[in-house]
Amino acid sequence: MKVLIIEDETAFRQVLEEEFRGEGGDVTGVGTGKEALQAFEDREFDIVITDLRLPDTDGIEVMKAVREAGIEVPFLLMTAFASVRTAVSALQMGAADYLIKPVRVADVVRRVKQIHELDRLQRENTLLKRMVRQDYSHYWYPDTPVSQQVQQLISKVCDTDLTILIVGETGTGKGMTARLLHSVGPRSDRPFVSVNCGAIPENLVESELFGHAKGAFTSADKATDGLIKAAHGGTLFLDEIGELPLPVQVKFLTFLEEKIVRPVGSVKDIKVDCRIIAATNRNLEDLVAEGKFRRDLYFRLNVFQISLPPLREQKEALPSLMNFTIEKYKQSFDIGEVVVPDEVRDLLYSYSWPGNIREFDNAMERALLLRENKEITVNDLPPAIASAAVGTSGMLSPDSVSGSFKSRVETFERHVIAEAIKAAGGDRRAAAQSLGIGLSTLYRKLES
Repeated sequence: MKVLIIEDETAFRQVLEEEFRGEGGDVTGVGTGKEALQAFEDREFDIVITDLRLPDTDGIEVMKAVREAGIEVPFLLMTAFASVRTAVSALQMGAADYLIKPVRVADVVRRVKQIHELDRLQRENTLLKRMVRQDYSHYWYPDTPVSQQVQQLISKVCDTDLTILIVGETGTGKGMTARLLHSVGPRSDRPFVSVNCGAIPENLVESELFGHAKGAFTSADKATDGLIKAAHGGTLFLDEIGELPLPVQVKFLTFLEEKIVRPVGSVKDIKVDCRIIAATNRNLEDLVAEGKFRRDLYFRLNVFQISLPPLREQKEALPSLMNFTIEKYKQSFDIGEVVVPDEVRDLLYSYSWPGNIREFDNAMERALLLRENKEITVNDLPPAIASAAVGTSGMLSPDSVSGSFKSRVETFERHVIAEAIKAAGGDRRAAAQSLGIGLSTLYRKLES
């Protein structure tokens, strides 16, 4: 429990500090309202104990300033100058309780414990209500043992500020999981900033994340806030964290440890409070061994890991995923009944789905758009999947690709890129180099 004690009587404050530390508390003690507000800029607290009368202000004004800053924390007020008016005013402002001096230290400790437990229960109740109200139409998790374990992990950490590392192959739902963690957590009404570390040119990653001062480089004609600062109060989701350049990893590690950012070309540090969720489809331990990822950053990110299974290991969930996807696009496209014959179902089940949920979603979207009537046929499926029906080797032939010239080229490019990524063991940067294209180009073509 992190406790802030605001008391100008030094001896009494020190006794309280010693007592709470003996109870295992993380205690900060200050003597003025100004020092208290400064303490809130440096860290978060679970409860505040404050004297009503302070040398430079009063406890109610401190509580009001904290509330106006958007910080929700219970206050326990103490005073030797009691009156009904001040008590009512304090409680109306949101104080958890009001104690009259002289007061026994043991009574303060007992009441603080009661208030802290009540606040924890209220937060838990608020979380449960949010989860009940949450619109799950954009989230799909199969009813399989491994997926149920993932959902249990999500429920345990969504109401905390723990740094989360989500691992899994491309298309397994890492971004979806990050959004769900944010949407049912205490920061759900604050920004969710998603950054694909691999899609930003290497020479721009630092300024994109940390911002830059005016004149920091040739084209910096004005100061710009970075994406980290944009996530203040909310959640920063760093997808493909394994692609973060080594020089930027050093600076990002400093941010994780100190919660401050310094824009490129600036000498001023900016304090940022946000939750960090990172994701990767690569083995970070291997990257550490290869000298491509900092070991200390890996340990800072890997506080709590959520591993998402590939779709091929959950084939029993395909009927559920198919129904979910069809219903989603029926609403988007305003279409009626959809029939999926056994021939198509068997093909979907036999396919290995290297692109996982994302590939399945794209395949069903295409099929729903191309079908001539209510029934989906094999020809409505993407060529890479449809080719499995006639036992092809997986290479695209001219006859297996339909549509306009542009769509045929895009399909072929995606197939070649997928094969290159597979050959590179999931290393997209290496795949881009083997194809002679930039990493950002590879991402753009995959998403087209």
